[in-house]
Amino acid sequence: MKIHEYQAREFFIRYGIPTPVADVAKNKDEVYEIAKKIGKRVVIKAQVQVGGRGKAGGVKLANNPDEAREIGEKILNMEIKGIKVKRVLVMEAVDILKEFYIGIIVDRRTKRPVIMVSPAGGVDIEEVAKKTPEKIYKLTIDPLYGVLQHQARNLAQRLFDNVDFNFIIRTAEIIMRLYKLFIETDASIAEINPFVLTKNGELLAIDSKINFDDNALFRHPEYENLKDLTEDEKIEEDAKKAGLSFIKLSGNIGCVVNGAGLAMATMDVIKYFGGEPANFLDVGGSSNPEKVKNAMNILLKDKNVKSIWFNIFGGITRCDDIAKGLVEAMKGIEIKIPIVVRITGTNEELAKEIIKDSKLPIIFANTMSEGAKMAIKSIGGSNERSR
Repeated sequence: MKIHEYQAREFFIRYGIPTPVADVAKNKDEVYEIAKKIGKRVVIKAQVQVGGRGKAGGVKLANNPDEAREIGEKILNMEIKGIKVKRVLVMEAVDILKEFYIGIIVDRRTKRPVIMVSPAGGVDIEEVAKKTPEKIYKLTIDPLYGVLQHQARNLAQRLFDNVDFNFIIRTAEIIMRLYKLFIETDASIAEINPFVLTKNGELLAIDSKINFDDNALFRHPEYENLKDLTEDEKIEEDAKKAGLSFIKLSGNIGCVVNGAGLAMATMDVIKYFGGEPANFLDVGGSSNPEKVKNAMNILLKDKNVKSIWFNIFGGITRCDDIAKGLVEAMKGIEIKIPIVVRITGTNEELAKEIIKDSKLPIIFANTMSEGAKMAIKSIGGSNERSR
């Protein structure tokens, strides 16, 4: 679960991580009032949960409140990577002497938290890892002990050359506080980029990033109020509540499948024959016609979907229950796109009878290859492979 920078900043403050003076604004007049209250140059930052906002013009300096209002209005009218900017963070501008990176993630290989620091802050850490990996220093943490003071100081020393030992001690304390935040909030990532040393000797978190572990959200019902979902994320959230595993993709062939492995194979075979899957959608292994209806409703909300392919292998899932759900869904909804069905397994013949008796315009396929080709052909596509 992602949250906005201004929300992450509030967690930083709660855990004693120093940040510049700032406040969030929803309109140009609020931007003006915040800038006036700060009383010096400010940075206005678009609050969107995507990268590249600086390059897109979503981060700007303003010298006075009037200029801040003008810039704030422009940013609030922007879309960045298709996401409308609803809020901006108005932050005190600071004179930066050096920029660093501090971040914590979970290493899937060791299954432990890893603290990463780098003297090359202010840019994407992925770029640093790619071009100058020697500038990234890592420490795997034993969760039983947490990060110890001497470990934090060793990491902090990697950031500073020939400076007052006081900076190292203060930075080590911030690293320990960030780790405490990471553990206690069940975060999957906690990141300061950049972490800066100012010309007057302050150490500040200029940017705040936290993602929470979705598997731990049940322990934090208060996080529900922090969500700011995009339209696609709202659909995924609705699917989750309906007991469906759904991920939207960029293609035009909707997929309804039972089982994650079959779902992956279905997307692969669509790609193999020259099509583009519009989603990953697994209705699961239970025999529940209502799930099929929910799946249809979700797919039909996507304007990019031009055909739907049901690829069902009935093991635990009964084919006749899938057929009942499909027929029920199609009776209650005006469907103007082709529906291709390949259904095999438990109660297969009964399922086919149910669908045939419904007199609904459904295209039957006998094999996966045939199903993929029919789904592609039904929307005017051509199969790049003949086999």
